[in-house]
Amino acid sequence: MRGLDERSEGLFSYVSCEARVPANHPLRAIRAIVDEALEVMSPAFEGLYSKIGRPSIPPEKLLRALLLQAFYSVRSERQLMEQLDYNLLFRWFVGLSMDAPVWDVTVFTKNRERLLAGDVAAKFLATVLGQPKVKTLLSDEHFSVDGTLIEAWASVKSFRPKDGGGEPPGPGRNGDRDFHGERRSNETHASTSDPEARLYRKGNGQPAKLAFMGHALMENRHALVVNVRLTAATGLAEREAAVSMIEAIPGRHRITVGADKAYDTKDFVADMRDLGVAPHVARNTSNRRSAIDGRTTRHPGYAVSLRVRKRIEEVFGWIKGAGLRKTRHRGAARVGWMFTLTAAAYNLIRLPKLLAAA
Repeated sequence: MRGLDERSEGLFSYVSCEARVPANHPLRAIRAIVDEALEVMSPAFEGLYSKIGRPSIPPEKLLRALLLQAFYSVRSERQLMEQLDYNLLFRWFVGLSMDAPVWDVTVFTKNRERLLAGDVAAKFLATVLGQPKVKTLLSDEHFSVDGTLIEAWASVKSFRPKDGGGEPPGPGRNGDRDFHGERRSNETHASTSDPEARLYRKGNGQPAKLAFMGHALMENRHALVVNVRLTAATGLAEREAAVSMIEAIPGRHRITVGADKAYDTKDFVADMRDLGVAPHVARNTSNRRSAIDGRTTRHPGYAVSLRVRKRIEEVFGWIKGAGLRKTRHRGAARVGWMFTLTAAAYNLIRLPKLLAAA
């Protein structure tokens, strides 16, 4: 018999968010890893907050909410607060009860700034990787490095002369601006929306965009991100950031680093060998001589590194799909903080299956 379309609003409810989440839901394993890392970071949170005054948003809940934003590609903090209001799965993961009020979006973003000042994203990434069960998954000998462009939250029309001259855009909300015949460079121009963003062109025939450059260091065993950097978009940024991240690898044992043709320069290869690193860099022989010679290519591990290092593109693809193809934030500090936290979210997505297989 057909059921009737009737609504019965109960006066009381005794069902918790915990009961609504399936026992085999992927977020259960992720939350266990996150909670363990946040417990280790609790002393670091203490130093960011005053002992007096009104209680703020707990940093643990704030970080869990930001991780959900990356997991589900929520476009803004305002939409994230809307989801927390009615999505029981989100409430359970963050740690809110069924009837707990949701924070105002301006309060949420203000509290996020406190975590930015404490460099919490980098500490969270390191704490997750430092867990004993996770540490056994990581390779300490073979790595890959690469960089990608992150489009800034600024229009090319905001790229104006630093001396205040130049023709302003036309009237209206999105006025026209003709740039033909005008010479513009990062030395003479800057964005009025985000002065730290730089105009950068990825290659010949590609459009120039205001952007930052994100860099990642990946271990080759399970393709997990072990270090990240965010820099200004320049022609040397990829190699300089790679040297910085490789220097931060603990220990002085022999390691290998795979990279694409952009890293095939004499200076970078020399820097790697000075650090005791085998530069497994793809050879660039287009109208030039490669800096990689037979000392490197004769080893069978060289071909393996070139094949595995392509997996770092999966990292950048996931990070951009999580909301960083065009950043929603302004300033290198904020964009870099979100880039680091999103890289940690990528690791968390992959860790449950890797731990189960191990």
